[in-house]
Amino acid sequence: QEKSSRLSAALFGEDCEISRDQLYELLKYAALGKCHNATQPSWCRIYHQSHLAGVVVIVLHEMSQLHFYKFYLQFKHLRKVFRHRFTLAPSANFLASLYGEGANLKPQNTAQGLTSTSSERVPKSSNLQCDPIIRKYGEKKRGLTSYTLTLEEQKKNDYPIKGSPGCKGYVYTECDQQRTDSSPLFGLDCEMCLTEKGNEVTHVSLVDAQGQCLLNELVKPETTVVNYRTRFSGITKKMLLPVKTRLSDIQTRLKKLLPHDAVLVGHSLNADLQALEMIHPSVIDTSLLFARNEGRRFKLKFLAKAVLGKEIQCEQKLGHDPAEDARAALELAQFFIEQGPAKVAELNLEMLLTTERLAEVSQNKASLQPKGCRVQKQLNEPPRLSKPCFLDCLQVTGQKPLLLGRQELDSSGMCQSNLSTSNKQILQRALEDVPLSTFSVIQFSLGPEYIAAHCLAGLCEKVRSKLTDMLTIYAGPFEDSFCLKSVKKEFGKCGPIQSLTVVTETHQPYVSIQYEVLEAAQLAVESLNGAEVAGSCIKVQRPVTAAMLDCDVLIRELELDVENEGVIYVAGLKKSLTETDLEEEFSQLKDLETLFLPKDRQSGKHRNCCFLKFQKPQSAVAALELLNGWTVKGSKLRSRNALASGHLWRWIWLMNHSNRNQGGNILHGKMEQLSDSEQDLRKKVKKLDHHIKKLYRSLQSNTLCVVLFPGANSTNESQAGLGLMGIKDDGGRSAC
Repeated sequence: QEKSSRLSAALFGEDCEISRDQLYELLKYAALGKCHNATQPSWCRIYHQSHLAGVVVIVLHEMSQLHFYKFYLQFKHLRKVFRHRFTLAPSANFLASLYGEGANLKPQNTAQGLTSTSSERVPKSSNLQCDPIIRKYGEKKRGLTSYTLTLEEQKKNDYPIKGSPGCKGYVYTECDQQRTDSSPLFGLDCEMCLTEKGNEVTHVSLVDAQGQCLLNELVKPETTVVNYRTRFSGITKKMLLPVKTRLSDIQTRLKKLLPHDAVLVGHSLNADLQALEMIHPSVIDTSLLFARNEGRRFKLKFLAKAVLGKEIQCEQKLGHDPAEDARAALELAQFFIEQGPAKVAELNLEMLLTTERLAEVSQNKASLQPKGCRVQKQLNEPPRLSKPCFLDCLQVTGQKPLLLGRQELDSSGMCQSNLSTSNKQILQRALEDVPLSTFSVIQFSLGPEYIAAHCLAGLCEKVRSKLTDMLTIYAGPFEDSFCLKSVKKEFGKCGPIQSLTVVTETHQPYVSIQYEVLEAAQLAVESLNGAEVAGSCIKVQRPVTAAMLDCDVLIRELELDVENEGVIYVAGLKKSLTETDLEEEFSQLKDLETLFLPKDRQSGKHRNCCFLKFQKPQSAVAALELLNGWTVKGSKLRSRNALASGHLWRWIWLMNHSNRNQGGNILHGKMEQLSDSEQDLRKKVKKLDHHIKKLYRSLQSNTLCVVLFPGANSTNESQAGLGLMGIKDDGGRSAC
């Protein structure tokens, strides 16, 4: 049974602030594994990294965690799927820092292309015995029959095999004659489109040993085309409209064209034969012939340039030309057979690939566009790097990252906008291209018109004001001579109090209490409303303002937030209790994973509350029943489900202590009508959340998905960013 990748992270309480370097650390390891000195991140762990299907980074341009909590109810998908969240330090140039800002690429000399015979350009390996080609074939020249795949190799690499259960109905070429070293070679390549049936052949080419094209036909698929994949296949709907040729016609023609001792040559030929639904006993696969370490494969485009000095699959052309690809694969096989393994190994292809990829990144940074990096000139020798950027490392391993969005980088690393692209267009492109890439960065944006209309300072003040209201409760009425100290003591049992003031504008005195954590305010409303405090039966309620009308909905959604799953809040602790004391007291609770004891970030003293995180949600439910009324060191505990246990706790503290609105909001404050622009913005955010949901659902299982709110960092305003991450499991939810 195939293993599933899993992610664990210590992002509880105060350990949830992640630097750019730490984020880079995660993405590098997820994409590269142990290659290129990539190591497990210091702040989280990916289990079974090699089983990851891919990495997708979704960047919500010009948005911060302020936006996430301002539009918390609209981000329905994000808060229900991603259990791991972290705070990001703001950056003035987020995309450049993600791609490796500061990488010191200094090309020395350039050449128009890579050649296959120059020993001066790339040094020969000092020990050819270590080369995977030599280890596989030895150094001596051999005939072509030494390089045809054995039956076991065909089975291992998913070639259609005669008599195999999965090949029922496949057509056998009947080329059963004994092969010799003089048997004829034929190059074969197909282009496929995605149909309701799967991958179906839409273009077939066959070339002979002299490179002459024997067959070059368009094919009408059996079922409806779902995706033409025009950028790769070169096929359009218009091209297939007049086509009458069917797969059965191609099968018949191929059987007639191939002599009984024919050897088929192709690059990853198994995919072509599977699509053709044909079985052929003798094949040379150039993706396996030019062997690499750890099962990796060179791309046909690279081999054609490095070995043959030919440019194929050019960006200017619409899709691949199967005749060109078939001819390239054939010539590569002929070169290998004629020159022998030793000569091929001396080309030092791994070094050539490293050189090409680094040169590509260096020379394309001025025009790095979302659709990906384009191959241009190559370096004469590897550049000197002071700090390899992330894209460099990706491309060195042959992974061509997909970059989609409204932004691109200019040569200085500064971001420039491409406003002609909408979120809908980006989504459509992502749905098509993300499955074809192992590393993707998708950028969405609310657009400059929305960012400008809702400046960060104004947005910050709205969120801060609402947060203050949610942390505040009003209690009363009390007698004129009531004891304020008794009130503070009773309400303090619900959690740490930031401020307590007497409201004298009313007929009888009330008390306004602002807590430091949301759970404390909610606990006070739930446990003390209708209770007798300081000799009076009181009512406990939150402020009534326009912004607070959806408070109950917000509290309920926070309880259901996946980040708070299995976490409970406990109040009423004596401040003399240490973390060790609490761990001992709570040790009998089943499946307790972590205890977080909040501290005052200025004095360093811990608060009279804590958060308990359990391995299983049902264990948290059981603990909640036990803890209510539990006495620890003479102190009676109060507990409830957590509302802000993770990185939100720290963010609330920062917002609370930077509160510029000292007066807060008074009871029955004027209810402002929600402006049309804000209503429109909420709809926009909701649509954005839907786009992410649609993209996320399209991802393969075992894909690491990271959603980033980059934050804002300018001379006028600064807001921290937010990251959400998880590995998609079979159920569509992020796995732990």
